[in-house]
Amino acid sequence: MSGPLVLLDSASLYFRSFFALPESMTSPDGVPVNAVRGFAGMIAQILADRRPGRLVACLDADWRPAFRVEAIPSYKAQRVAEEAPAGDVEVVPDTLTPQVPIILDLLDALGIATAQARGYEADDVIGTLAHREAGAAVEIVTGDRDLFQCVRDEPTAVRVVYVGRGWAKAEVVGPQELADRYGLPAEGLAYADMAVLRGDPSDGLPGITGIGEKTAAKLITKFGSLAALVEAAQAGSKDVPPKVRLAFEADADYLSKAPLVVRVATDIEIEATGTPEVPHAVDLDRVRHLQERWALGSAVDRLLKALG
Repeated sequence: MSGPLVLLDSASLYFRSFFALPESMTSPDGVPVNAVRGFAGMIAQILADRRPGRLVACLDADWRPAFRVEAIPSYKAQRVAEEAPAGDVEVVPDTLTPQVPIILDLLDALGIATAQARGYEADDVIGTLAHREAGAAVEIVTGDRDLFQCVRDEPTAVRVVYVGRGWAKAEVVGPQELADRYGLPAEGLAYADMAVLRGDPSDGLPGITGIGEKTAAKLITKFGSLAALVEAAQAGSKDVPPKVRLAFEADADYLSKAPLVVRVATDIEIEATGTPEVPHAVDLDRVRHLQERWALGSAVDRLLKALG
């Protein structure tokens, strides 16, 4: 294989496209298509710049999985619509929701492979595909730092192409970058361990009381892993500061459940469509129909050119 396996965190990318482009971009009948056009343009850029041998658009089959909510009920709770009967409908901009089926139609017509797993998030799909890959380097394109936990050097390199500040300022993050940025051991799982302690208010994860990112990173680095740190604290080790031991005791329930929520799955059953190999088998007539129907303009032209 001449290029890496590139895994797209699709929802993260089209959300960012939606907010980066004006809603004045509409179809002939007035449906906003800014997310569609932005997402298509970003895939074209990824194909041109990263030159993947394979490309997979990873999807959320369940953006708030039951096993994570059961462990920590506050998980993504702030994103749930209050009027939802089951309390499990994600609050997304009204003008983005109708664009998602268009995005999926376009991916299908382009022959771009998709992957999802029942009861799991796209992060878990990405974690599993990256973990399984033994033949090529892997690049995860996302605006979500949670996926830093997937980076590794062996048996094949896994890197995150982080686009949180846009494609022009994309950062390639691997184990060394994690070590340099956070002072963590040079492996991705250390980032997940740090994230358990630090928490993430945007995901409804409180973290351990009184422990911020810097302290969390120092503790994980000192003890090598969250498990070793917790074991030392429970044993009353003098190497664990008294305030940390007390915080662990006070937040024991969270501490026991958070790793399940924070860590991505690496061994789930995946449902896939299409073929990952690039170039894909494009249904050109259908692509052109979608381009005209939704007024997708030059974004689709660039994407077709990038696909060769």
